[in-house]
Amino acid sequence: MNIGQAAKTAGLSAKMIRYYESIGLVNPTARTEGGYRIYRDADLHHLRFIRQARRLGFAVEDVRRLLGLWQDHGRASAEVKAIALSHVADLNRRIAEMESMRDALAHLASTCHGDGRPDCPILEGIADGSTADALCGACATPTDESKDGPASGAPHSE
Repeated sequence: MNIGQAAKTAGLSAKMIRYYESIGLVNPTARTEGGYRIYRDADLHHLRFIRQARRLGFAVEDVRRLLGLWQDHGRASAEVKAIALSHVADLNRRIAEMESMRDALAHLASTCHGDGRPDCPILEGIADGSTADALCGACATPTDESKDGPASGAPHSE
């Protein structure tokens, strides 16, 4: 099957499949004489694994580790569990940060009249840094710690 068919079957875009191949998550597939990629059932299974791991928010390097463990039938499940629990801890941290951001923004919005007046406590709070103070003290900008750029941790649409 060609890359378009494989993409549709695996629930990814052809662009993501090419990207995963370029970073070594997907091994280069066989090609036709014309240079077109050929995907087999094993390739599709591999792509579905990657898609699901990314939808669970695993960073690319964690997906790489999980793939290696998935393919190693002599693996210890303890290592897989450790990766999963580390990711759960990271998700909990990010959830707490997002709740803090939500609460800070909701507070600012509650102080804004939302009418024709030019004064705006929301903009003033952002400008003077009071929103950063309302967030968790250690990290006023949670996205700065992103592992994979803008898509890190978010449900990944391929």
